[in-house]
Amino acid sequence: MIVCGDDALAHRLAGELHEVYGERVTLLVPQRPDAPRTPTARAGRAMALFGRVTAAVTRTTAGATSAQAPTEGAGADGEPTGALRVVEAAEADDRALTDAGVERAAALALVHEDDETNIRAALTARRLNPRLRLVIRLYNRKLGQHLETLLDQAAAVVEPGLDPEKLDAATTVLSDVDTAAPGLAAAAVAGTSKVVQAGGLLLHAVERLPAEGEAPDPGLCTLALLSATAGDPAGCEGSERSGDEGPRLLPDDRTVAAATGRAAVTLEAVTAAGPALSPGRLAASALPVASLFSRRLRWSLAGAAAAVLGLALASTLTTGDHPLHAAYLTLLDIFAIGDPAVGEPTGRQVLQILAGFVGLLLLPVIVAAVIEGLGTFRTATTLRRPPRGLSGHVVLLGLGKVGTRVLARLRRLGIPVVCVESDPEARGIAVARRLRVPTVIGDVTEEGVLEAARIHRAHALLALTSVDITNLEAALSARAVTPDLRVVLRLYDDDFATAVFRTLRTAHPAALTRSRSVSHLAAPAFAGAMLGRQVLGAVPVERRVLLFAAVDVADHPLLDGLTVADAFHAGAWRVIALDGAATSSGSATDRGQGWRLRPERVLGPGDRVVVAATRRGLAELLGRGGAATAPGEAGAPHNSARPDRG
Repeated sequence: MIVCGDDALAHRLAGELHEVYGERVTLLVPQRPDAPRTPTARAGRAMALFGRVTAAVTRTTAGATSAQAPTEGAGADGEPTGALRVVEAAEADDRALTDAGVERAAALALVHEDDETNIRAALTARRLNPRLRLVIRLYNRKLGQHLETLLDQAAAVVEPGLDPEKLDAATTVLSDVDTAAPGLAAAAVAGTSKVVQAGGLLLHAVERLPAEGEAPDPGLCTLALLSATAGDPAGCEGSERSGDEGPRLLPDDRTVAAATGRAAVTLEAVTAAGPALSPGRLAASALPVASLFSRRLRWSLAGAAAAVLGLALASTLTTGDHPLHAAYLTLLDIFAIGDPAVGEPTGRQVLQILAGFVGLLLLPVIVAAVIEGLGTFRTATTLRRPPRGLSGHVVLLGLGKVGTRVLARLRRLGIPVVCVESDPEARGIAVARRLRVPTVIGDVTEEGVLEAARIHRAHALLALTSVDITNLEAALSARAVTPDLRVVLRLYDDDFATAVFRTLRTAHPAALTRSRSVSHLAAPAFAGAMLGRQVLGAVPVERRVLLFAAVDVADHPLLDGLTVADAFHAGAWRVIALDGAATSSGSATDRGQGWRLRPERVLGPGDRVVVAATRRGLAELLGRGGAATAPGEAGAPHNSARPDRG
């Protein structure tokens, strides 16, 4: 496996492939300015980078000791875990890719932050190795769809004899921000369900809080139990090091029944993925009627209308005139275009004088309405300011790649958002302007910026800049204003994130704090695509990740011939449903159950199923990652390891 890039995603992806799946990995990184231009594998550079990789993925001393020269390593059970070497090159051109071994590689991941760099390298790699599996990181989703087709067609042109049905060369275009955006948005909104599109199916996962002293409701099945240390300031936030007190992914029924008082992530529904959902408010008019006039002006107009109706009613009762004629005369008096009521009854004269006063009061209201209307039309293409009475909104800090995608998702959910961005030319400014989202331009570290975003009335803060310290400073400033504010931080370093989480929870035990890493959420999807298994979705469970993938039963001896109940391996994988594309060949009973599988249903070679799995569980299911399998169990079914469910 070859990984091209030198950012957090590249390092985590290399570590994921090496540590979890046991693959031999070459990390192709940009050459340092003071280094020679010849691509070389440098042991010193490899030690430094690989140390960062293992620290980011495992944070164990074993990972640190394995960061030696690029040689074969061994897992904790003595089984080989592959090797990792680092190649430096000015760019990913023919020579650099050849030195990295692209002609012999099974897969290549291009995860540079620049789309153009990834596209150029992909075209070069496809020419050098038509059978190469390509995984490309692109922010432009529309361009990515066309690029997938182009590169797959290029492989067929170079080698016309390749069978399209069995062609090992496949192109997968992924976006790290698209993978992470659902988790970030859900963390900021309590009770928001997580929806994963798995082929032709939609899987609905919901976080449930059980009643005190009761076990969580399993729904269709329990995907995870959340940490039991939510009220402990010294507890870890759901990382791999949390032990039994941390989150339990894919627990068995006995574990769920014993987990009284713990929240759970449960699968609530499996439905067909119909046509794309309407963008709703994203496609709404850029000039909503409700924002044309301020609330104070609308109340003034309503009061004037009530005064006119009152005068018309009084005129009818006093003079006995027809209601419509009385209303007409009242309007003429208000606008001072009616005849003076000389010689008419006293009641009519009094009402005419009152109507004149109402007209005087109505004049400034009409002028204000005209000015506000013109101002609204004039600023329709500019950024809105947060309304004074806004409350219950989400303050989104940072409108880069991640912030822009999260903003779009929050608006699809109908959640009010106020954005804060220091760069007026940032990527997401145009999106915020188009969606009419209130935006504050300013440095969040400066006094008054968060106050302008109405942080004291906000429901949650999403700090999504690329600088950890800026996110932390924003969180501390916001908590100083609103101690019980829900805070979600984008932090890369695991140790730093744990320290921040514990400190904030100790200082504000009644508030909710979460830390998320985009690369941590996205790396499993990229790794699965490199192994030829498209990861359909990832659901973050605190600081761990649960993956969903579609697999063919015939290719997996750990599933073939077993019932759905027996194929369940607690803590590793669980069969969720039949893949939507395979339902037409399924039995009528399966189709009638909405793609849910009965526990006694036997999985056969013709089935294609959707499984939920942990990272190591998916590696073991795919027959990779020797470190994930206990000694003596390699390649053996898990009947002996499967928990007894009574």
